[in-house]
Amino acid sequence: MIQELENALNAALEKLKLELPSGFRAQVDAAADLRFGDYQANTAMVLAKRLGMNPRQLATQIIEAIDLGELAEADIAGPGFINFRITKIAWCQKLAELLGDDRLGVALAEPVQTIVVDFSAPNVAKPMHVGHIRSTIIGESLARIAGFLGHQVIKDNHIGDWGTQFGMIIHGWKTLLDQDALDADPVAELLRVYRSVNSLCGENDDIRDICKKELVKLQGGDQENLEIWSKCVELSKAGLQGIYDRLDVSFDYWYGESFYNDRLAPLVDKMIANDAARESDGAICVFFDDDEKLADKPTIVRKADGGFLYATTDLATIDFRVEKWGADQIWYVVGAPQQLHFQQIFAATRKRGLNPEMQHISFGSILGEDRKLMKTRSGDNVQLVDVLEEAVERASKVIEEKNPDMPVTERASIAEIVGIGAVKFAELSQHRMTDYVFNWDRMLALQGDTAPYLQYSSVRVNSIFRKLENGVELDAGRLKITEDGEVHLARMIVRFGEVVPSLLDDFRPNLLANYLLDLAKAFHSFFEACPVLKSEGETQNTRLVLCELTSRVLVKGLELLGIEAPERM
Repeated sequence: MIQELENALNAALEKLKLELPSGFRAQVDAAADLRFGDYQANTAMVLAKRLGMNPRQLATQIIEAIDLGELAEADIAGPGFINFRITKIAWCQKLAELLGDDRLGVALAEPVQTIVVDFSAPNVAKPMHVGHIRSTIIGESLARIAGFLGHQVIKDNHIGDWGTQFGMIIHGWKTLLDQDALDADPVAELLRVYRSVNSLCGENDDIRDICKKELVKLQGGDQENLEIWSKCVELSKAGLQGIYDRLDVSFDYWYGESFYNDRLAPLVDKMIANDAARESDGAICVFFDDDEKLADKPTIVRKADGGFLYATTDLATIDFRVEKWGADQIWYVVGAPQQLHFQQIFAATRKRGLNPEMQHISFGSILGEDRKLMKTRSGDNVQLVDVLEEAVERASKVIEEKNPDMPVTERASIAEIVGIGAVKFAELSQHRMTDYVFNWDRMLALQGDTAPYLQYSSVRVNSIFRKLENGVELDAGRLKITEDGEVHLARMIVRFGEVVPSLLDDFRPNLLANYLLDLAKAFHSFFEACPVLKSEGETQNTRLVLCELTSRVLVKGLELLGIEAPERM
């Protein structure tokens, strides 16, 4: 509808033969205040000063020249805003279109891009903690949205499977490993081993030296150490996969840091040869003399002792993604503290002549009720698996209270969907840069801005169709909107096609979350004001179409957020 209104508005400007700026095209936006209409344009105010005209007089001329047909009615507000109110006939026509549209009005993006999304990226031999929630859930949602818009999306889990910690883990594997504990919970046992050796290193220089030697042996290709390292990676991946399966998160590749080892030395040599890097105090550094922000912040790509750093690996990773996959864009869903690192990496990439569109999609922190970083009582990071277990357990209790006769197996299945959906929505309903408080009661409430409220809304819509004894065949040709509640629900359904393409402008899935809440509220208001099952004829058909489209949009919208909609609750 925005496109149709913009076409009509620009045709009116052309009809008026105004001296418009080169390339000017009027824009229409969803109205901020629905009391004045459905859409609005500030075209008259934008152009009036340039044309030496009174904005309200220009708006009057535009309205007199515009041909909206049966699409909308237009009027003027304030100093020259043009408001458009869509007609009931147009709403019916749009609903008829959407009923036959699997994409629910969402246009495919142009041009189609190959986008690599780098997210989650936990470290091997360590459990995922609550801090991984944001990267994992935001990354998966953005990947789903980009894919739905038609982009070629490649999801890469760049795990930390190489580095100094493996010297400690290998020494601990040889001296402290409990095989029974490893068989029962591999990640927990590897973490125990790592922590024990790390503590010993702080107390005993000899142990620290042994760990360094084990690391050197690993890096040098020692067969025994490589086998231990490989086993650690394999066990860790299996543990991580269990969590990802539960979160309904998937990856196309798990190319960790170790994958790029053989590329690091040739990369640095090439950078030296091309004057992209130079020696400083024995180290090889990239200097950003032409960048005011980074002029005094060079990055090291090879240490004086010959070792490489994260920056080197990240540069090699970008090269691979461009060469292997033809990446047009690379998105890094990583916390805000890494901002400088990515500024340096992106600048170093451009300095080497590569220029994919690179985005650091940063985010804030998750806080406990004390508004400090969420920790256990002992001060450790809260493990992600514990968060998921508690979410499902709490959801199960709520479902049991609301529906005590539900079979145990069905309740367990629904509790999994509701609990994990609640954790995801608590994350995705926030602006990604917002620090938010993790509050169980608020997350799992059936009322308010929560996933259970949206899931319940979907269930409520579906229950209407279950009550139709003889089923129903929806007729797109017999739509007739008469009530305000019908108009507002139609308005919200149509906006799905306007909201989704905007989500990647600043990587904000929270806009979709907020839209779905508005849609659900519009449905509940409609349901109270406009009886569905008690109505008849065209009225019932129209209301059932509204219900059907509400259900489809809720399910698709939740799916883009990575949240499942259950059949019952």
